[in-house]
Amino acid sequence: MRITYPAVAGLLLATCFSDSTADGGDAFVATPIAKFEEPWAMSFLPDGRMLVTEKKGRLLVVTQDGEKSEPVAGVPDVDYGGQGGFGDVVLHPDYASNGIVYISYVEAGDDDTRGAAVARARLELNDNGGSLTDLEVIWRQDPKVTGKGHFGHRIAFSVDGYLFISSGERQKFDPAQDMKQNLGKILRFHDDGSVADDNPFIDQGGVTAQIWSLGHRNPLGIDFDAQGRLWNVEMGPGGGDELNLVIRGENYGYPIVSWGNHYDGADIPDHDTRPEFEEPKVWWTPVISPGALMFYSGDLFPEWKGSAFVAGLSSKAIIRVAIDGDSASEAERFDMKERIRAIRGGPNGAIWVLESDGRLLKLTPPAS
Repeated sequence: MRITYPAVAGLLLATCFSDSTADGGDAFVATPIAKFEEPWAMSFLPDGRMLVTEKKGRLLVVTQDGEKSEPVAGVPDVDYGGQGGFGDVVLHPDYASNGIVYISYVEAGDDDTRGAAVARARLELNDNGGSLTDLEVIWRQDPKVTGKGHFGHRIAFSVDGYLFISSGERQKFDPAQDMKQNLGKILRFHDDGSVADDNPFIDQGGVTAQIWSLGHRNPLGIDFDAQGRLWNVEMGPGGGDELNLVIRGENYGYPIVSWGNHYDGADIPDHDTRPEFEEPKVWWTPVISPGALMFYSGDLFPEWKGSAFVAGLSSKAIIRVAIDGDSASEAERFDMKERIRAIRGGPNGAIWVLESDGRLLKLTPPAS
């Protein structure tokens, strides 16, 4: 059942959603809170406000009532276009004491090339928003290449304080298997951007030492489950979107294997033809176009605790994935009617969602 209420000032007041296999009961109420221009990511501050990024290069401080600040000053220039622009924003694990945040964005190179970068800076808040100071770029995609797709550039911290960055293969295929490039990889660092000295390929030096896992296409979501294990979602080619349990040093096979084929119909061998490559735990054909990943740990939806939630772009859906040990399966799918770009658990257990067209939604249980 989907119930829509009247629109006010361009925002839908509230919508009740049930899953595609539901027994008739509503799963949650989605309440629009604010609207943005091409939002990409959000992260909650200790006081309950959130940071929201917009692809053209704006960082905003937003209250849970939808009040937006002036743009935060000091954001670096971004190379906007296609899939590129301002990306993720994540707090340092000790943000409450050091005020450090991490941002990802696309920067221009020479000869119409570009690549993703990650910077860390101190966030100095004030009544009008604030500013980023002492900004330092700590990572770059290497090499910069032409094209405006598959940057990845999601950021996550592990419970033991390591910084993980996802890096897309930039629609170039082969870099995902090239150990001399950090494209098509998931990478691991200390919080200052230095390479973790127990990375699986540390002895090879250079960008190879950054690599935690390889053989990824466009990993647009990374998050840790309650056991501290890293998972990622990534877009497949013509089919075969993936949810992976990311294991140290493993190769996930792209473009040698995939459960999808090339967009022109050319065959890619299936995963089961090459058992040396790690298989996805869930794969989707037709695709869902995953844009973000979140493991739910709140108390507001107790039956969902420990589940993974995937933001679906072309599918215009939120997909709940049940996790059972090392196995996973799609449990529910919520038709949101809009492309979903980001999803986060809030400080009081609500789930917060950014639509690509701009709305910020707060998901709460239906009234009893």
